[in-house]
Order: sequence, then structure tokens, then C-alpha cells
Amino acid sequence: MLKKNPKTRCERLVMEKAKGVCRFYNKIQSAYARILEENEEVEEICCNVAFETEELSGYTSDFVCRKTDGEFLVRECVERRKLSWPSVVQLLDASRDYWTRRGVVDWGIVIDREAEEDE
Repeated sequence: MLKKNPKTRCERLVMEKAKGVCRFYNKIQSAYARILEENEEVEEICCNVAFETEELSGYTSDFVCRKTDGEFLVRECVERRKLSWPSVVQLLDASRDYWTRRGVVDWGIVIDREAEEDE
């Protein structure tokens, strides 16, 4: 989840399954977009979809995708270190509730890998 119109650098990428140019504001989004592009179950990818509710105004969901069976898949990208932050947990819960009320069953989070220990 990101704030709407973040004031940070972004990577712009044209994807076959997306309409127009996708903007990615972190490495997690960028890497997961490539996974979605290769996923045969995903038919259409929408990035940074704004919420239409007062509670979440000013925020976006990272990915809202239509699958080949007509169902939707929603993913929120979060850095592992931020998973324990109360504000992030609150936003993720609100996102899950928002999409569940709209009939989405396939909601999840995408996190970065743990730093590997040097041996």
C-alpha cells in the first residue's frame, strides 16, 4: 500500500497485461509485477488502484488483477521490517476488509526476502 501520488522516484514499465504504463515505487512492486506478468492465471494487471472510501482515501492498493476465471486477485507490497508497525498493520487490515466487502477472496501481501546470513 502506498500513499496516492507518492513524491518518490519510480520505475516506469510497459507491461503486456496492463493498460498503459505501470509505475513502481519500490523493488518489491517491480519484482512482483514481473511475476504477475508471467502468471498464466492473470489476465489483466492494474497497479496503484485508489481506494474509494473515506477510511483509506489517499492510499492505493499495489495490484488489483483480473484472473482468467473472472475472479480478482489483490496484493499489497510491504517491506518485512514494516510488518510490525501498528500503522502498517492497520492499513493492511483496512485494505483486506475493503476488498473482502467487494467480493475479493484472493487478497494477500507480498514481502521482501530476509537478508541472508553471511557464512
